[in-house]
Amino acid sequence: MTIPGFQDIMYPLLEIAKDGQEHSLDEAIETLSSIFNLSQDDLNELLPSGKQLKFSNRVGWARTYLIKAGLLESTRRKMFRITTSRGMAALQVNPPRIDVKYLLQFPEFIEFHTPRSNNNELSNQRDENIVEDQNFTPIEQIELNYQNFRKSLAQDLLEMIKSASPKFFESLVIDLLLALGYGGSRKDAGQAIGQTGDGGIDGIIKEDILGLDIVYIQAKRWDNNNAVSRPNVQAFAGSLEGKRARKGVFITTSRFTNDAREFVNIIEKKIVLIDGEQLVQFMIDHNVGVTEVASYVVKKIDNDYFNDDYS
Repeated sequence: MTIPGFQDIMYPLLEIAKDGQEHSLDEAIETLSSIFNLSQDDLNELLPSGKQLKFSNRVGWARTYLIKAGLLESTRRKMFRITTSRGMAALQVNPPRIDVKYLLQFPEFIEFHTPRSNNNELSNQRDENIVEDQNFTPIEQIELNYQNFRKSLAQDLLEMIKSASPKFFESLVIDLLLALGYGGSRKDAGQAIGQTGDGGIDGIIKEDILGLDIVYIQAKRWDNNNAVSRPNVQAFAGSLEGKRARKGVFITTSRFTNDAREFVNIIEKKIVLIDGEQLVQFMIDHNVGVTEVASYVVKKIDNDYFNDDYS
């Protein structure tokens, strides 16, 4: 089942607290998972960052929004209780849905939800359609925006590589492998070959800073509609044999056919295949061909810091 948006969780979360008793966040997550008929796989699903459980994150944000609107109150760490003035009153009215649009009737929530800006007119503007369809938590929105930006950057980066010269691409490949930890300095660790009579080898690089082994490189700057096939990879494997080499990396701006990937799994030599998508992701992760423009750190409360051991 699809994990419900955090706004879909608000009403049932408020109903859990309608008995007026104190409830824990963990208890609410367990109860809500049953209400929404979520499987264990659903409960184990992570946010794009891989650091938080998606459903738990959404329940936590639903609780936060209800607290900011005064429908719930935080009693202590991860504990909450319904408020009489707003929470109970909301359930008695029985609205069809409690979401961000509903919560915007409360001044405290408007203060919390509206971005601060020097431009008062801009800060007071709210797109009703965006608010109503907003099912992602703030953390999810940050991560999704980051992933979209990264995807766009990767596409632009791949186009830049394809428009560069073959010699530049061979040099880029060496730079990337150095950034991944192969060899030592640019001068000592790798060199681009890529000349006539190179025996199908486009470059070599030391496996480590001591040069205990050599990794041979094949680099193909091809368009995506021209996939690297099994015969291409077999030819590279044959070139390794001619060098009495055991390890190779085949990098392309294109893609590999399934037959090509299956081939490297059945041969004795170790050949790593890196397609265009993997190539640009490695480049972004290791700052090859890209530069940092801005950095944002997302922080949360350190609950261990607030453990009171002084009593």
